[in-house]
Amino acid sequence: MEKKTSDYKLLTGLFFRLLPYQVLLLIVTAVNGIVDSLFASNIIGESAMSAIGLFSPMNHFLYAACMIFVSGSTILYGQYLARERNRINHLFTVTLVVSGGVALLASGLLVLSVIVGWTRAFVDEQPVLQMFNDYILSQAIGIPALIIGQQMFAFMSMENRRKWTMTASIICLAANLLGDLLFIKVIPMGTFGLGLSTSVSEWVFFLALALYYIRGKSEWKFSLKGCQWQDAPKIVKLGYSGALSRFAEMFRCLVVNFLVLKYVGSVGLSSFAASNSFLAVVWPIPFGMTAVARMLFSVSIGEEDRRSVVDIMKIVMTKGMLVVLAIVAGLVLFAEPLTRLFYRDPLDPVYQYTVMGFRLLPLCMPLAVLSLHYAAYCQVAQKKVMSAVLPIFDGFIGVVACSLFLIPLMQMNGLYLANILNGFICAAVILIGAWLALKRFPRNLEDLMAIPENIGVSAEDRIDISITCVDEVVNVSQKICDFCKAHGIDERRSIFSGLCMEEMAGNVVEHGFHKDNKKHHTVDVRVMHKEGDIILRIRDDCKSFDPSSYVKMMDPGENGKNAGIQLVYKIAREVRYQNLLGLNMLTIRL
Repeated sequence: MEKKTSDYKLLTGLFFRLLPYQVLLLIVTAVNGIVDSLFASNIIGESAMSAIGLFSPMNHFLYAACMIFVSGSTILYGQYLARERNRINHLFTVTLVVSGGVALLASGLLVLSVIVGWTRAFVDEQPVLQMFNDYILSQAIGIPALIIGQQMFAFMSMENRRKWTMTASIICLAANLLGDLLFIKVIPMGTFGLGLSTSVSEWVFFLALALYYIRGKSEWKFSLKGCQWQDAPKIVKLGYSGALSRFAEMFRCLVVNFLVLKYVGSVGLSSFAASNSFLAVVWPIPFGMTAVARMLFSVSIGEEDRRSVVDIMKIVMTKGMLVVLAIVAGLVLFAEPLTRLFYRDPLDPVYQYTVMGFRLLPLCMPLAVLSLHYAAYCQVAQKKVMSAVLPIFDGFIGVVACSLFLIPLMQMNGLYLANILNGFICAAVILIGAWLALKRFPRNLEDLMAIPENIGVSAEDRIDISITCVDEVVNVSQKICDFCKAHGIDERRSIFSGLCMEEMAGNVVEHGFHKDNKKHHTVDVRVMHKEGDIILRIRDDCKSFDPSSYVKMMDPGENGKNAGIQLVYKIAREVRYQNLLGLNMLTIRL
């Protein structure tokens, strides 16, 4: 169980350290949506809420476009970080240029749809149509800032620039609130003002992030010189499956909106928009968890670290799931107070529909956590069939199939129930997919993941050891020697492997444990035997320390304790140091 007290503990700490910043970005968007909905329902009127609901499919399209580039570049980032770090700078530039081109195209198409009257395909009654057109035109202004800003945020997160991203997110939130007050309350601009305040906040967010790069603070620089444009199709190829669910949700919204308007009317669309606008503040928790997990999956698979891939999923399904369950319970309990934020009359049908939305829709979240993270894992592991099939079921097939049957029978409750049943359908798809891959029924989480054989090594070909004090270092050295001999490694390399680990792990414990204000540190040691090589990996949560730069500064003739690091660099075939998302990672290959 040592692996669970070292690597598992480090990954758990990293997961929850990164989570707030990913959640914050999504919550800012959601809170902006709630603020817009409150201004729409309380000042402009119910028709404005219908216009916001009609724009929902387009929102899904825009975030799907963002997700293609964010997830694709994140996966490539993990691959390059482990093997070709110098290519990340080019990756950064290519991502911004290509995503910016897509953003301009999307803005142009939205404006064109209003000019030529394509929006009549969504709604043909006034005043909803005019409000819808106004909302589209003002939203189109901010699309380039939205999509490019999301890319910059993702790269800054990988650089571990948490304070800067948090500041930019808070500024964005304030800008939207002030914009709504100005364009709705002070200058009555209707739904055009609603969209305009959102667009202004997106440009403010973009400029706040861009300032970080303009000041030259970033590790990655924007430069067209020497760009490797072949990365563009790779990004799309790796990222499209991460966006499939969003694209599918766009078509799902179109079908659901049609069914609601046909069997319930605009009052149903207004209630669904109200409950969804508030739940959008909650969904960033599982979505943020997915973004963090995708980063960690990318790095772990790039490092061929099979054990960490499983540990990440365990963290999500245990600690992460507890957080989600607590939130679901709170939403169900406070359904009526939340409804009163939007509608006040308990006798109004829109009030009752919204209450049931708050009571039923949150119940789909726990199973959604499983499907979201499983899809992210399949995407990074390049399990092509499942990474395409699961998002389509989750985003479209499950909800639409159930809605076609249930909405005519149960009206809005049928739609809410369809979302819950969708979770069970997706869970069944995951189970069947693992069953087919293994040729047997999965017995545990690792079986359910059906990790490809080319990722990492089996449990028999690795050992995981936790180090918490100097006294344990010598024992680790002996364990590594014994492991090497048991796998047929010659005595010379076996002894060298133990010495290398003793020297490097000893330095971390002796010096790294006392260089910050943390009371508890841990060092995870992993030794792998792969293709005749011995691979030693040390992971710790101490302050950054690159031994290669230290070796360069040392006097070649220096003797004493510092000579141990020089010896490691002499006898090892490869020594690679990286700081990954705030953790030190040292890999030694013998």
